[in-house]
Amino acid sequence: MRVEIWSDVICPWCYIGKRQFERALDGFAHRDRVEVAYRAFQLDPSYPSGKTEDVADMLAGKYGMTRDQAVEMNRQMEERAAGVGLEYHLDGGQVGNTADAHRLVRLAGVQSGQGVQDAVVEALYKAHFTDGRSIFDHDSLVGVAAEAGLDPEAARATLASGEFTAEVDADQREAQRLGATGVPFFVVDRRYGVSGAQPAEAFAQVLDRAWSDAGT
Repeated sequence: MRVEIWSDVICPWCYIGKRQFERALDGFAHRDRVEVAYRAFQLDPSYPSGKTEDVADMLAGKYGMTRDQAVEMNRQMEERAAGVGLEYHLDGGQVGNTADAHRLVRLAGVQSGQGVQDAVVEALYKAHFTDGRSIFDHDSLVGVAAEAGLDPEAARATLASGEFTAEVDADQREAQRLGATGVPFFVVDRRYGVSGAQPAEAFAQVLDRAWSDAGT
């Protein structure tokens, strides 16, 4: 059974959704026969490469609220994350273009397989939401990905060459074709879609249904 996860590494709901899905998968009797692949979805693909912005300022501008309201929104998100065992530190966090991060996620899947790809995704989330590390410049990206098991020279070469740019763009179009208007977006065997950071129980029900319908 194949599960594809469209997400963005600066999406706070996506990290929460990842953790909830993992809880469901841990309790799934056939988890050793589930392939998980991460697909790219940029919340703002038009964001200029190399530019970053304070997350509270971004939220205030996007939703027409004051900066204090945006800071409170971040505080509430930190509480939600804590509810699933994640530690968010959003004060002073930055947002920017995530195409390069997604290209490294794709490289990890092609070069090293599911385990390293998942580790790279996890490392990018942790770097951004917990540790306050940049995931927008090449040196920092290579360091984070290497710590997760990706070959640093291959990572640096990929970032310098523009490799996997077309695949990242194609992932975005595919998500839209499948009806995704936001992320996280989970697709099981191209038969079932789950939108949003649902409770682990919801993911468990979909996994059971998909397995039963497949008649495996």
